Amino acid sequence: MTPPSAPPPFVVVTGGPGAGKSTLLEALATAGCATVAEAGRAIIQDQTLIGGRALHTADTVLYAELMLSWEMRSHREAAALPGPVFFDRGVPDLVGYHLLLGRDVPEHVTTAARLFRYQPVVFVAPPWPDIYAHDEERKQDFAEAVRTHDAVVEGYRRHGYDLVALPKADVAARVDFVLDRLGG
Repeated sequence: MTPPSAPPPFVVVTGGPGAGKSTLLEALATAGCATVAEAGRAIIQDQTLIGGRALHTADTVLYAELMLSWEMRSHREAAALPGPVFFDRGVPDLVGYHLLLGRDVPEHVTTAARLFRYQPVVFVAPPWPDIYAHDEERKQDFAEAVRTHDAVVEGYRRHGYDLVALPKADVAARVDFVLDRLGG
């Protein structure tokens, strides 16, 4: 696969768990924007349903590989959607995941992050204890959510993205912030 000369109209929202990313994506979808769901949550749901081991709490290597495959597939499928397309995380999140786990980033993950590009501006949902909550898939404590945030931010920095922190504001204000920043 040859990287395109200009990145597709794909906009990433990233950050640690429980920072409001999915809520923002849901609001953007309601506003008529094309969106792509997060890989991790769906994989956890599927693996739990079937008794699989590809989980953050079990086989982290397998979990990372499934997330990478999901993100690459989502990137390809999003080409058929009208732009801009908003992604709940992206391929460079997997660079961050390996960093979070204290591992060297595998060469194939680095290659994927180089080839599967997004718009240069990436929106980052900062850790926000006021909205952080556990649920069926989100088992991390807040300290791990902060470490995840820091790791994914580093993953995007390593691949040359411009990171813009989302305001700690209600979802309508966040939607306005993102759309204003994108000029629309």
